[in-house]
Parts: sequence; structure tokens; C-alpha cells
Amino acid sequence: MTAATSPPSLWRDSRFRSYWAGQTISQFGDRVTELALPLIAVVILKASPAQVGLLTAAVWLPYLASLLVGSWVDHQRQKRRLLVIADLARAAVLLSLPIAYALGVVTSFQLFAVALLTGLGEVFFNTSYPTVFVNLVPREAYIDANSKFSTTRSVSFIAGPAVGGLLIQILTAPVAVIVDAVSFLASAFLVGRIPMTERELDVDESVPLWRRAIEGMRFLVHHRYLRVTLACATTVNFFSFVGSALLVLFASRTLGLSAGLIGSAFGIGATGGLVGALAAPRLARRFGMGTIIIAGAIIFPAALAVPVLAAGTTLAKMIVLALAEFLSGVGVMLFDVNLNSLQTSVTPDGMRSRVAGAFSTINYGVRPFGAVVGGLLGSTIGLRPTLIVAAIGGALSCLWLLPSPIRQVSALADLDAIDPYTGLQTAS
Repeated sequence: MTAATSPPSLWRDSRFRSYWAGQTISQFGDRVTELALPLIAVVILKASPAQVGLLTAAVWLPYLASLLVGSWVDHQRQKRRLLVIADLARAAVLLSLPIAYALGVVTSFQLFAVALLTGLGEVFFNTSYPTVFVNLVPREAYIDANSKFSTTRSVSFIAGPAVGGLLIQILTAPVAVIVDAVSFLASAFLVGRIPMTERELDVDESVPLWRRAIEGMRFLVHHRYLRVTLACATTVNFFSFVGSALLVLFASRTLGLSAGLIGSAFGIGATGGLVGALAAPRLARRFGMGTIIIAGAIIFPAALAVPVLAAGTTLAKMIVLALAEFLSGVGVMLFDVNLNSLQTSVTPDGMRSRVAGAFSTINYGVRPFGAVVGGLLGSTIGLRPTLIVAAIGGALSCLWLLPSPIRQVSALADLDAIDPYTGLQTAS
């Protein structure tokens, strides 16, 4: 193993600061829309619970096209321009809501279209992002950069819902969506002004899109490092959605907590994500990246079993629920920050968007199935046993990593001696 060294400071990099600022603003805007869209459906359009569920699914549905989108993006020479276009397109789509509301013509069709198109914009952004990331961040600073992005996201989940709720209460939900649209415009401006020379890629325009998509999936499942990270992350996501689909129901019906207390517990517990994001780089340097990835893969889903221990007073139950969310937040950040850095490090430039697309298609595509299985299990064996099954099944995802070379990775420098196209050790 190679000894970990201190990464260069990203605080001094004006290009990274501009990009980070844009993403910070956008994250807080997203929290507003996540509240506003279902509220528009429920309050203005009088949507049924099934329609609200379909609206949520519409946001995730475009991820099933991630493989094809990523294959197309990989052959585009200016990835930063795609980020700007994705931001501008999402801003335009969101602005259609307050305009329609002002004219009194908001419809369910428009709301579903907004959900689908903003989700598709996110897919284009996320598949273009990896190449821009490696142009902005030196390899030895990957963990630090991912920690900063995750910290921003965690803070947005702590403060964003409260700010979003206040804005919606003052402005109404359709008007509050303007905040998210403006955040995308700010992100487009900040990203667009970053001086950047993107790496030239050898692009063969004669290869059909479907063949590039197949190549991306084949590359992912045959790469020694990437295939086990995909297997582990997919297993974690499946079982976490088995449990999380029932967590609010369990807290309400079994623990008898009110909606306000559940929201408060989740808000308090969300601080775990902030703690995990800040601690991930330091723990990786102290104990090794591989060890912390495995620890995160266990802690994140195992926290789903904590609520079944809740008993006693209402306050005690709320504390246990908050503790479960806190541990889950810590675990997911230890897992994500280090795993994302490792994946970025071992993926060659010409495959980044295809790998991101293929990974998202499987990793995000499994989430709705987990939720369906969770609902069926909850109806069959009960809520408590289902949460325990989800926790155990998710924690066992570490079995994909234990026999893999990831367990031996101490720092990113350990990956210098591997073939980027196979993950096999090269001759020294």
C-alpha cells in the first residue's frame, strides 16, 4: 500500500470554487422544488395519493435512459457546455410552472412533463459531470472535492426543507419554484465562466449509439474494480428502498409519531450526512479508503434496524428515529465520498459518461423495485420484520467488497499501477 499524502488545497482554486458555488446554490434550489411539485399536485390539482406516487416516479424514470444518454455524451467534445445547457433547460422548464399558474392553466400533464424533463436534464448533467470533474480537480484531491460536494448536499437537506417550506407558505408553491429556476441560472453562469481546456478524445463517429451503450455496459461489468462497486451499490440501494419505503409508515402507525415529530426527527438526523461528509476524507487517510467504503456499506443500511428498538415515551421514540437517520447519513457519506473518488480514479476519460450512465441505469433503476418489494413484504410479514430484513440484506452488500481488491486500497495512489481498462495489476 502507498502512504496517503495531504491533497492540495481546493480553497485556493478559483475554478473549483466557482463550480462548487454553483452546485451549492442549485442544491438549495432543488430542495424547494422537491417540496413544491407534490404540493402543487395535492393543493392545486387535488391529486390522489396514486398520482403523487406517479409524479415521484416520473422524476426517476429518465434515469433508465442514462446508459444511452451517457453513450451519446461520451462522444461530445465539450462536456462543460452540456452542463450549462442542462442547467438552462431545467430553468426554462421550471419557469413554465409559475407562468402557467399566473395564467390559471396549470395541469397535471404539465406537472408530469416538468418532472420528466427536469429529471432528464439531471441525467444529462450527471453523465457530463465526471469529465468536467477530472478537468477541475487533481487526482490527489478527489476525496476532498467529493467531501465538499457531499457536505453542501447534506447542509441543503438540513436547512433546505425549512427554507423551502417558508418560501412556499409565503409565495405559494408554483411561485416558489422560481427560486430553483434562478439557482439553475446561477449555476449555468458560474460553470460557463470557468476557464477550462477540455482533454481531446479520440472519437469514432462511425460507431452507432447502441453499440457504444453496449460497450459501456460491458466495460463496467468486466472491470475488476467497477463491477464490484456496482454490485455493492445496487444491493445497498435495493435493500435501503425496501426499508425506506416503509419507514415513515412505521414511524406513524407503529411508533405513533405525528407528521411534525417525524419531520423533526428526520431533520435532526440529517446532520449525520454532514458529519459523514466532513469525516470521510480524514477517516480514509487514517484507516484506508477501502476500509471506510466497506464500513459505510454496512452502517448505511444497518441503521434501518434501529427504529425497531424504539419504545417508551414519544420523546424516546423520536430520539431513536433521529439516531437511525443520523447513522444512515454518516454511513452513506462514508460510502459515497470514497467510492465516487475511487470510481473516478479508475475510469479512463473516454468511458466516463458511459460508465456513469450504465451505473445510474442499474443503480437507480433498482430503487423502484426495492420499494415495491418493501411494500409487499410489509403487507405480508409486517413492518418490523421488513425493516430488519432490509437492514441485514443491505449490510450484507459488503460481501461484494471483502474478497475484492478494493479492501486493500489505502489511498488513490495505490491505483496507479492498474490497467484503467481492466482493473488488473500492471507489471511494475
